[in-house]
Amino acid sequence: MKFHDVGLAGARLIELSPFADSRGRFSRLFCGKVFTDAGLEGNFVQINESFNISPGTLRGMHFQLPPAAEVKVVRCVQGAMWDCIVDLRPSSTTFRKWFAAELTPENNLMMYVPKGFAHGFVTIEPNTFAIYLASSAYAPGRERGVRYNDPAFAIEWPLPPAVISEKDANWADFKEELVQPLVQV
Repeated sequence: MKFHDVGLAGARLIELSPFADSRGRFSRLFCGKVFTDAGLEGNFVQINESFNISPGTLRGMHFQLPPAAEVKVVRCVQGAMWDCIVDLRPSSTTFRKWFAAELTPENNLMMYVPKGFAHGFVTIEPNTFAIYLASSAYAPGRERGVRYNDPAFAIEWPLPPAVISEKDANWADFKEELVQPLVQV
């Protein structure tokens, strides 16, 4: 595995190192020791999956407040998605900045989302399937979100979201008070 800095404090793009032979290929998606040796979270308690039928399906931008704040590691295993993160830690030098990357099974990339970041994605192809590790269990009372089109972030989505939940479409305008409890850097 190779860990690439993406210009946001603590976030990484992870490049897998597949082994290929006549049978196909093998990739290690996670190794706690490799992650902790790289200074990253190495303890994950939940694995989630997301299957999305239509291109333009948007999920996000979600995060959880402490003590349920979570690190995520996101991998697309079928189709293609544009994965986006926003730094919501008020003390961070990259506060309110975003980064995104296309994740596909073929490009061998995963997104490492630190605590204190909002995370979301839009599908680029039909039948897009993603899995992700989470360092904290889902806590509905601690869940929060920011709107995908909030001018506070000016995220440049690669295609207009066409399928979006009512909840994700209606998060309130961003206010810094919303994220004061998030982990500090």
